[in-house]
Amino acid sequence: MSTQNIISFQGAKGAYSDLACRAMYPDMETLPCSTFDLAFQAVIKRDAEYAMIPVDNTLAGRVADVHHLIPKSGLHIVGEHLQPIHHNLLGVKGTKIEDIQTVHSHIHAIPQCKGYLKKLNVQTNVQADTAGAARNVSEIKDKTQAAIASTLAAELYDLEILDTNIEDADHNTTRFLVFSRKPRTSFPDKAHLKTSFTFEVRNIPAALYKALGGFATNNVQMTKLESYVGAEFKVAFFYADVIGHPEEDDLKLALEELTFFAKDMKILGTYPAYSK
Repeated sequence: MSTQNIISFQGAKGAYSDLACRAMYPDMETLPCSTFDLAFQAVIKRDAEYAMIPVDNTLAGRVADVHHLIPKSGLHIVGEHLQPIHHNLLGVKGTKIEDIQTVHSHIHAIPQCKGYLKKLNVQTNVQADTAGAARNVSEIKDKTQAAIASTLAAELYDLEILDTNIEDADHNTTRFLVFSRKPRTSFPDKAHLKTSFTFEVRNIPAALYKALGGFATNNVQMTKLESYVGAEFKVAFFYADVIGHPEEDDLKLALEELTFFAKDMKILGTYPAYSK
């Protein structure tokens, strides 16, 4: 199969990242990778055309490590996807909920179902990802063991869905970005565009305030601003999302003003904002 029809993700088959890949690119083959870095490397090494990477969750916040990997990858953001996360309780065929003694899942999925699990009065066990937990439950074939995972994981690992939508909050959503070796240069007519970039502030008083002033004066909407530090906590780096294309007058002027007060500004990509 051509690598042009492959999209990589972190996790096992059936992970929510896999679900996001299939939702956005239903005709592409998904490639599971054990780490985020390997998902990026699959694109860099041309084993895949795209990588689907989670960056934020409405409950868990920023996805750890990803913002350090993004600028180092040399890849370009070409798309955005918002994936609603609906957790399900899965067990081997014939399992009854009252049989369950231990529930396995990802470190974020378990607390997202805290209220439900408390009512079940079961032990919990953290595993690397939700789909991996489902796969392990399928392999051990023990009715006392269950997993919290997606309906896709239930299908792939031949598990029974014992209960659905067991998450405590109904607004649980993960934001994904799609990465490619080449930047996106064409867009649908009247597309609502976003531009993502990173920068480092200069070591001068009120540098961040001055760096961001151009976005306010040029009426550019900033939808995200996050800071992260280097290895020695000496330099503050920032990741930002804004509305617009860098060649549009307002955003072009704002970015020019940014460069007066910041250094190493790097545009990561311009892409259509997610729409249902």
